[in-house]
Formats: sequence, structure tokens, C-alpha cells
Amino acid sequence: MEKLTNFFWWCSGAHQDTLGNYPAEGNKYVGIGATIFFTGLFAALSGGYALYFVFSGDGGAIGYAVLFGLLWGLAIFNMDRYIVSSINKNASASRQFLQATPRILLAVLIGIVIARPLEIKVFDKEIRDQLRVTYLDRQRASIDTLNHAFDSKYTIELGKITELKAERDSLEATIKADRLKLKLETFGEKTVETSGIVGYGPYAKQRQADLEKQEQYLDTLRSTIRQREAFIQQRKQFDGLMDERLLTGAQLDSAVNRAGFADRNAALGDLKYHSDGTVNSSNYWSITFIMLLFIFFECLPVFVKLMSARDAYDIALKDRQAVDIHRSGKDRDAEMAIVDGVYDIKVQRGMDKHKAQLWED
Repeated sequence: MEKLTNFFWWCSGAHQDTLGNYPAEGNKYVGIGATIFFTGLFAALSGGYALYFVFSGDGGAIGYAVLFGLLWGLAIFNMDRYIVSSINKNASASRQFLQATPRILLAVLIGIVIARPLEIKVFDKEIRDQLRVTYLDRQRASIDTLNHAFDSKYTIELGKITELKAERDSLEATIKADRLKLKLETFGEKTVETSGIVGYGPYAKQRQADLEKQEQYLDTLRSTIRQREAFIQQRKQFDGLMDERLLTGAQLDSAVNRAGFADRNAALGDLKYHSDGTVNSSNYWSITFIMLLFIFFECLPVFVKLMSARDAYDIALKDRQAVDIHRSGKDRDAEMAIVDGVYDIKVQRGMDKHKAQLWED
């Protein structure tokens, strides 16, 4: 426990020799040091997890993640340790607040940076589902864009096919009606357009001839449509439209596993809203409170240092600093005196030498 206490004192940036003389203040700095240590630990986990997705698919992804996580955690730990230790408790309250303001802003920024990768890990399952929806939507949008570009490129050809199909449909309806009239003419049913004479007479023969011509033209029309549609299919194949398919379940899982940090971060943001753009209250507040928790955790050492009263350790530390400053001042004066003495000796020697030269002359 003594080694652990000394370690957390070191983490808090306290002067251990001075703090050891005041056991009553030790627990406070143990708490501050432990908070700083665990903040650095969370930063290491967060940074390593984020970088793991940057090198996702690379054989050395785990090694890079561990290395970067350690460096990032040490950097945040060192920064937090400096932030807390640099607050002077011997200054006035307003002075302390001014000292702490930029440090609190920096702590808020660090808290946000640390929280984001950990939020992504907490909502991993929901993010995977959201990524599946996002990738399918992107695929549909890509296919729609290609189809729209193709339609714009071959507007004339597609318009002609539409006209031919309309003509075909109209001709098929006409032939169907003419067949009914031929049937009525043959059986002798009297209508406005039939003679009412039973048998295959001249009127029936004329209708049969007209019907055969229409059917021949319909066959020609259908053949033309098939040729034009075959041409359009060839152009689609050439332009790559036939190769575009919606992702299957296995392909979606593979794409989600390869998703990088940016896609997962965007998916986490999308979880806050429904598909119609309205706020998803449950996810929105869950994500927000997790981020606020890490921000508060990051700012906690600074707040503890600010809220704590000026204690015996702070007074002793101030006195020790004053003694060190005084001692360094005396040492500096002694050094200057020695330098001045050496200078005087050299000047005196120079003068004596000059006098001897004059006497000789």
C-alpha cells in the first residue's frame, strides 16, 4: 500500500518529500493521482481501439493499436498531471480560476476525444445494424444514379422503345377487337359493324385479310422492339449497370467488419435520429450522457484541486519554494562575487604589467 500510495502521489504531481510530512493531506492526493492514472488508462484503451479500425485488415493492426494506445495514454496522462500540478493553491481564488480556465477547456476537449471511441464500443451492436442500413442505402443510391445517368445518355433510344411498346399495346387491343368482330360476322350476329349473314362470306374474308395484315405488322413491331431492347441491354452491360447488385447478407457482414472509424463514428451519430429525421430520445440521451460522464471524469482532478481548501501541504510547499528561490539567489550572488574578484585580479595584473613596461622604457 505504501508503494501504491507513493505511485498515486507521483501521478498527482505532488512533491512527495513534502507531502510525506502531512499524512492528513495524503488521501486527497491519492484520489487525485488515481483519477489522473485511470484517465490515462481510459485514453490508452480509447486510442488503441480507434487505431485498430484505422489498420483494420492489416496483419499488424493489433500491434499498431497497442503501441499507439500506450503512447496516447501516456501523453494524456502527462498532460493531466501537468494541468493539476500547475494550479497554484497559494494564489487567490480568482487567480486560481483564471489559471484553471484554459486547463478546464483542454480537459473538456480531451474528454470528448476519449469518450468517442469508447461510445463506439458500447454501442457496437447498434452501430453494426445501422451500418447495414447505411450500406444498403448507399448501394441503392449508387444504382439509381447509374440508371439515371444511363437514361439521360440514351434518352432518344429509350423514348423510341416506349413509343413502339405503346403502339404494340394499341395494336394488340385492336386485333383482339377485330377477332371478336370476325367471330360475330361468321356466326351471323347482326351489329353495327357486321352484316348479320351466317357463314364465311365476303365480309368475313375481308376482315380475315385485314386481321392477318395487322398480325404481320405486330410481329414486325415486336421484332423491332426486341432488337432495340437487346441494344439497350448491350449498352447496360458495357456501362457496367448489369454488374450492380444489392449486397447480400454475407457481403454486408464483411463490409461491416471492414468498416473504419469514420463510418462507425458516422453511424453512431445516425443512431441519435430516426429515419424521418426526428430525434431518437433514447439513443440521443444515452450517447450524450456517456460523453458528459467522460468529460466530467477528465475535469474531476482540476475541480478537486480548485475546490480543496489551502492546506498545510500547500503552505509548506510555498515555503520550500521560497527557500529554494532564496538559496538560488544567494548562490548566484556568490558566483557573481567570484567572477568580479577574478576580473579585479586580472585588471590589477594588467595595470602592474603596464607600469613595469613604462619604468623599463
